[in-house]
Amino acid sequence: MDKKLRIGIIGCGGIANGKHMPALKNCSDLAEMVYFCDLELSRAEAAAKKFGTPDAKVCADYKELLADETIDVVHVCTPNRSHSFITVDALEAGKHVMCEKPMAINSEEAQKMLDAAKRTGKKLTIGYQNRHRPDSMYIKKECEDGTLGEIYYAKATAIRRRAVPTWGVFMNEYEQGGGPLIDIGTHALDLTLWCMDNYKPKYCVGTVYHKLGDKFPTGNAWGDWKPGELTVEDSAFGFIVMENGATVVLESSWALNSLDVREAVTTLCGTDGGADMEGGVRINGIRNGRQYVLKPDLSAGGVAFYEGAGAGSPQDNEARLWLNAVINDTDPFVLPEQALVVSRILEGIYISAKTGEPYYFN
Repeated sequence: MDKKLRIGIIGCGGIANGKHMPALKNCSDLAEMVYFCDLELSRAEAAAKKFGTPDAKVCADYKELLADETIDVVHVCTPNRSHSFITVDALEAGKHVMCEKPMAINSEEAQKMLDAAKRTGKKLTIGYQNRHRPDSMYIKKECEDGTLGEIYYAKATAIRRRAVPTWGVFMNEYEQGGGPLIDIGTHALDLTLWCMDNYKPKYCVGTVYHKLGDKFPTGNAWGDWKPGELTVEDSAFGFIVMENGATVVLESSWALNSLDVREAVTTLCGTDGGADMEGGVRINGIRNGRQYVLKPDLSAGGVAFYEGAGAGSPQDNEARLWLNAVINDTDPFVLPEQALVVSRILEGIYISAKTGEPYYFN
């Protein structure tokens, strides 16, 4: 490559500072961050100083960043409500886009993003970095090898006992579109559908609860919120039936009286074997007429199961694979078509919970 990719960051808050910008900094052989945008200009200035090139620019209006024709790639790290229109504008401006999860606040807005990517010919991907964990990659390879056979039952789990994020706009339903379901349930669902390689939902039934938001003191990991401040659900659950008859149960919570606390994990049950993420990876099945459990050691390096992945963190591998897709003009690892299905199912669960009826996708 003659030159490094030039990247613009839109939204310099928690997810940008905690994931995107450090990961891109670790890919400095491929790209450099040259423009930073945030509604609070001081945050953009701080990000530019820490992660940017010496001549990095800052702005408060994302359209000013998009007007810079030298920028190749944009990372959208804003609240959920603005994912769609910023992404569409960036694609129309000729930029490739990595958008933080979830894809959008609802399926209609997500569809606009996919349509814009197809219309412009620019690449679009969504930040589902949990696919890049060693346990996720191992189970995916077992699925691809046919170890599990036909996967007909799965659980997507994202359960916190008392860990409501009290900063930013996480508790604001208007800005986020929901609570734990759209925030962390989305990771568990993406991981599950990806391992199953099944993106054809038929219908779903959902339940959404606002049970613990006004019980004080909360015992919350990040402290109490003010009465009435938590406008999103504290837990949500979905029962999803796929077109081929497979069942997926989705569990999500920020606050739930449960000790079964696990986040962004999957359980898969197939005709030839099963897999889960209990204390690592466990593969189970029958061999020579006997039940067996395989527990691979994921602590000692291991094989990169897809080209371009290194031994870095999930977010580092996500960033490197994304940049390589742009450079080599290949499909991104997370396809926008896949992320759209995740958004459709999440929306279906919310609608079902509101109507009290099953939600049919077709």
